[in-house]
Amino acid sequence: MSRFFPGRRRFADLSEQEVLALAISSEEDDAYTYTDYAETLRKDYPDTAKVFEAMAAQERGHATSLTREYERRYGPHVPLIRRESIAGYYHRRPVWAVANLGIERIRAEVGRMEDESANFYLQAQKKASDPGTRKLLESLYQTELQHEEIAGSLAERYLPVDKRAEENEKARRQFVLTWVQPGLAGLMDGSVSTLAPIFATAFATQNSHTTLLVGLAAAVGAGISMGFTEAIHDDGVISGRGSPIKRGIASGVMTAVGGLGHALPYLIPEFWTATAIAIVVVFIELWAIAFIQNRFMETPFWRSVMQVVLGGALVLAAGIFIGGS
Repeated sequence: MSRFFPGRRRFADLSEQEVLALAISSEEDDAYTYTDYAETLRKDYPDTAKVFEAMAAQERGHATSLTREYERRYGPHVPLIRRESIAGYYHRRPVWAVANLGIERIRAEVGRMEDESANFYLQAQKKASDPGTRKLLESLYQTELQHEEIAGSLAERYLPVDKRAEENEKARRQFVLTWVQPGLAGLMDGSVSTLAPIFATAFATQNSHTTLLVGLAAAVGAGISMGFTEAIHDDGVISGRGSPIKRGIASGVMTAVGGLGHALPYLIPEFWTATAIAIVVVFIELWAIAFIQNRFMETPFWRSVMQVVLGGALVLAAGIFIGGS
């Protein structure tokens, strides 16, 4: 038992029989994981779902081979040994945690799973004393090493190039609708709408602390307002824009970030130094918004500059004028 992980066994302390039992449960768990991914993706990405179904069938085949080998040597009862009971053993991220990150992230997670399985079989071979068991573990090790080729062959069967490109484009569009679009709207609102009150306060009081408090209040308040507005006004079912919670988080967080960017320089006590840095930050924010619009929303760059940078500069000038009058 590991002193660093109370209640867990170290892999080095497992017997050969226990290693085989662990391999069986791990393959069965991976089969369930691939099936869960398939079910998660079936509605929007049916062709990729077929790839994961085929991979789940492979994992069940591995589990069957391991079970036969176990029964040959130790009898029909296979003790249940889960990976979470082994200190330092690899773990699998919950499907729900990865599925929310997009189809490419799921594909990357699958590659990581196969790499970890390959390393397990490499270590398991060192514990195998029976030639038949060692041969099986070596075969499974080689199979896991070839996960890219196997996944590629399955993809060729179920996911031809045009289908994969279609799914990738659909995933990109969904990412833009769910995260980029509300996040960009929030960033624009937070960056531009807070300019006038922050700089009006700054030039009216010429006090860094007061300006900071007003800036924090404006940024946080705008973030909460934008986040709730985005989440409430569209549930995403008809529009296809995705989860309202995700969109609300993206909009609210980026709104607050946009306002905080030019409020935080007023942590500097020296007013004119803080103001100079804040003005520089403002123009960096506005150019960043123009770039994101061009990159993800396909808005012509110079049109973005005219809309965002020029508009923001006018709001900034209005705030300075009002505060200084």
